[in-house]
Amino acid sequence: MSGTLYLCATPIGNLEDMTFRCVRILKEVNLIAAEDTRNSIKLLNHFDIHTPMTSYHEYNKIAKAHTLIEHLENGEDIALITDAGTPGISDPGEELVAMCQEAGITVTVVPGAAACITALTISGLSTRRFAFEAFLPTDKKERQAVLNELTEETRTMIIYEAPHRLVRTLELLLATLGDRRIRICRELTKKHETVFATTISAAVEYYKEQEPKGECVLVIEGKSRQEQIEEERQKWEEMSIQEHMDYYMDQGIQKKEAMKMVAKDRGVGKRDIYQALL
Repeated sequence: MSGTLYLCATPIGNLEDMTFRCVRILKEVNLIAAEDTRNSIKLLNHFDIHTPMTSYHEYNKIAKAHTLIEHLENGEDIALITDAGTPGISDPGEELVAMCQEAGITVTVVPGAAACITALTISGLSTRRFAFEAFLPTDKKERQAVLNELTEETRTMIIYEAPHRLVRTLELLLATLGDRRIRICRELTKKHETVFATTISAAVEYYKEQEPKGECVLVIEGKSRQEQIEEERQKWEEMSIQEHMDYYMDQGIQKKEAMKMVAKDRGVGKRDIYQALL
């Protein structure tokens, strides 16, 4: 019988956020695959965990996954941990999980902290629907393509960013999304936890004067549906009413139905459209 892969979430800052179950699992498994063994040894020592470790990180995630699967197929249980937070969420793990599923190996989660969810819940922005983008791509064209996609995003957006790239990213967000409410979260769960509630434009000015420190989680307000409606309406109003009618009738839509659609697009009554066409 094959072993089990445990995806173990570790604290993102405050060690007291380590769960009892996570400590137990890390003590019971045969092997711990850690993103950075030099960092994780501090966590293991703190909780008196003496399980052997091996490295599993971005640069060996495919080759090492094959080795880990061999251990699992031989009946060993393995725990996967990252430097902080939940494996697979902007951290190594996604590929290993997929390969385990293909091999018929059981994968389970020992849930805990995730910086994106922690920042979202403390942001004061809408939490009902959100889009997690992690770190933006480093390639310039790819990064701009992602930002362009976000221009119409109505959900709250979450982005991770390093301090040395923060101002540049904020400037890109301002140029692409326009000015929005934003929360810049730092040192989450730690003593000096901060949530900077501001706008993108104000944040740009602030961090040009104050050097950013530590990785940040950016929580950005999505475009309001009312804003979308107004932009759509403005687009139609750039056409004449006759051009607007022709747009629909050229698609084979009957005149009466086209009038209804034009009226809806423009936020006016059908009678207004009828009179304008006389």
